[in-house]
Amino acid sequence: MWITSHRAGRDRLDHAQLAALATSECNGRSSGLACDDDGVPEPGTTAVVSVLPDAAPLLDAAWRIDPALVRRGVPAHVSLLYPFVPESALTGQDEKGVRSLAASSPAADLLLAEVVTAPGFVAVTVPGLQPIVDAFRAQWPGLRPYRGRFGARPAAHVTVAMGADDPTAAAHVRAAIGSLLPLRTRAAAVQLVVLTEEGWQSRFTAPLGVPDGP
Repeated sequence: MWITSHRAGRDRLDHAQLAALATSECNGRSSGLACDDDGVPEPGTTAVVSVLPDAAPLLDAAWRIDPALVRRGVPAHVSLLYPFVPESALTGQDEKGVRSLAASSPAADLLLAEVVTAPGFVAVTVPGLQPIVDAFRAQWPGLRPYRGRFGARPAAHVTVAMGADDPTAAAHVRAAIGSLLPLRTRAAAVQLVVLTEEGWQSRFTAPLGVPDGP
């Protein structure tokens, strides 16, 4: 396995798109990154993500309330571009593009402070990674985030709980993770991950802000 209070104003649309994640067809189906879209993807599906180990306590808090709410084997992360180019079509140029964009994007100190909830869904927004997310989307404009299900610019976020259909459970999760915020973390790298028959695997890791090799 791959183990490696809402604001008003211009961000409101992004929060509405985030909330739409809760009503996707995979609601309640804990299938890793698949649950960010419309069900279980085929092996060979890829994604570009940034893992945030310091955000693991958020998932741990949800797991203690109900282990079924947390996607097993998937660490706390922000999806920078999901789905990415299918593995069968992935080229060396695509991989070079990921590495190059990572090298040109600085590592980011992040403040996680806002919980977003909707029926069945609890997340924490990560506005400090939105520029990197936008850069990856601009580099591959033909790849629609989440296949376009949530608009052109869903907000960068860490999904904490999926399938929290019981309002009481969702409220407990929100309260538990809210008590851990604000939380400071750092995005230091991006990973290209691919779904295999054994689960999500890291294809490679590229550090942020470090020039690629010659």
